[in-house]
Amino acid sequence: MNILDATAPVPAALRGASVAIGNFDGVHRGHQALLAEAQRAAEAAGRPWGVITFEPHPRSFFRPSEPVFRLSPAPLKARLLAALGADFMLPLTFDATLAGLDAEAFIERVLGDKVGVGHLVTGFDFHFGKGRKGNADLLRSLGPKLGFTLTEVEQVTEPSRSAPFSSSAIRSALRHGSVAAAAHDLGYWWSVLGTVTAGDGRGQTIGFPTANLQLEPGTDTRDGIYAVRVRDIAKPPPRTGMPGAAYIGTRPTFGSDRRFLEIHLLGFSGDLYDRELLVEFLAFIRPDRTFQDAASLTEQIARDCHACARAVAEIDHADPMRAFRLGRLQADGKI
Repeated sequence: MNILDATAPVPAALRGASVAIGNFDGVHRGHQALLAEAQRAAEAAGRPWGVITFEPHPRSFFRPSEPVFRLSPAPLKARLLAALGADFMLPLTFDATLAGLDAEAFIERVLGDKVGVGHLVTGFDFHFGKGRKGNADLLRSLGPKLGFTLTEVEQVTEPSRSAPFSSSAIRSALRHGSVAAAAHDLGYWWSVLGTVTAGDGRGQTIGFPTANLQLEPGTDTRDGIYAVRVRDIAKPPPRTGMPGAAYIGTRPTFGSDRRFLEIHLLGFSGDLYDRELLVEFLAFIRPDRTFQDAASLTEQIARDCHACARAVAEIDHADPMRAFRLGRLQADGKI
């Protein structure tokens, strides 16, 4: 997939493409319906298809002091879109200039002049432009003049529920440690993509060495122990998933004041520093808590590792996310 530079002209071969537009944070099942429609329209017209999204998240621009819990920061979002077959992603820089464009100017300058959209796909609740005054009706009225058609996808849900799939609901599920509920709405196991950094070596001293990854600001998942599956991105697909026990928290036993993501790979020995890992969260094992001493913590970690190994083995045997397209690609190590 081609990740386009927002400051450069769109290549001629991509003009006239079928394009889905939105934030697509999480690329959840509702988003996937939009993306599938963009792909269907592209195939019917013999055109490429891609995605216009916004970086940083618009909420981060308008409320910079309140970090957004990003379900899929830009690098992970790009991997998910590529797995779904998108030909390109154009991350527009959401700054004062873009925020100040009125809706008509956004359509004419961005969708028309810059991208040359041939067919546009939006969600039922997509609003854009200064004051969020742009909507599907305005796109329909200006589209013929600029040479593009429009599909507005209605809210996506399923018979057993009334609420549509939403990034907000998925964030809420993860805040409560409800990993399976979040995965059901995402259509794959929620994941973190990051590069292993040096820690303080505390895990090594108690017999459970860890790979340390930086959490994105705003990531407020429930603190505790998770069963995870880990893939080394440096390896070509399909990438084998390694079982692991992940810890998210502030290490209350040792009096830390910052949040960590530490992963102990079960049955692995070796150096992972500077490796890029994709960590798939499969089950919440227990909440974080303070231990009396390092020995008590070590005993609990051994029990946690056993529980994590069992949970990962059960999911590897019958992964419920295989019911969904991205879930199958994930289980097969193709993301």
